[in-house]
Amino acid sequence: MVAPEGLDAVVLAAQSGDDTAFRLLYRTQQPALLRYLRVLVGEDAEDVASEAWLQIARDLGAFSGDWDGFRGWTATIARHRAMDLLRAQRRRPQTSAPVEFLTELSAGDDTADRAMELVTTDAALALIATLPPEQAEAVMLRVVVGLDARATGKILGRRAGAVRTAAYRGLKQLAARLAQQAPQRPPEPRRPASWTTTVTTSAAAALKEVS
Repeated sequence: MVAPEGLDAVVLAAQSGDDTAFRLLYRTQQPALLRYLRVLVGEDAEDVASEAWLQIARDLGAFSGDWDGFRGWTATIARHRAMDLLRAQRRRPQTSAPVEFLTELSAGDDTADRAMELVTTDAALALIATLPPEQAEAVMLRVVVGLDARATGKILGRRAGAVRTAAYRGLKQLAARLAQQAPQRPPEPRRPASWTTTVTTSAAAALKEVS
């Protein structure tokens, strides 16, 4: 894996027509974009991502910025293509998936790692898709795509503070919903009384990690 500072050079190389560099950018950014688009458009994510990458390839020469800027730029393009699809279909995806296994979160695990795992599993993406749209997008752009609050706000047309609030509220809702699943688990072994608080704290820690 190339370090972030190395990816700055890869972006420049891709802009100069280096096909190998472009493929590396694609392999690095595509997984995050695809997860983000799955929350926006459900099963149409791959088609929308393909359209987005066609535009990215076409317009890359006009892009100006480093790796962080590239991530924000590609997310913006992907979002525009997703919004085009949703306007054409005049619907938002209704997704559902079992999330019982997510209650296996352990209070002793590293909070940032567990929070990241929470938003990269298929069931968790389906759960995030049920959040209010502004919260779902804030969570995905900040935690999964890895953008800071300012870059996320630019994409969503909102202030950085509003983005932080939306992301925190979204993660807090996820923690609460996961906690509601806990009583459905077998009584042994019992969860510590502080488990709900731990998951909520994990959500807040994840936001600090990507600030």
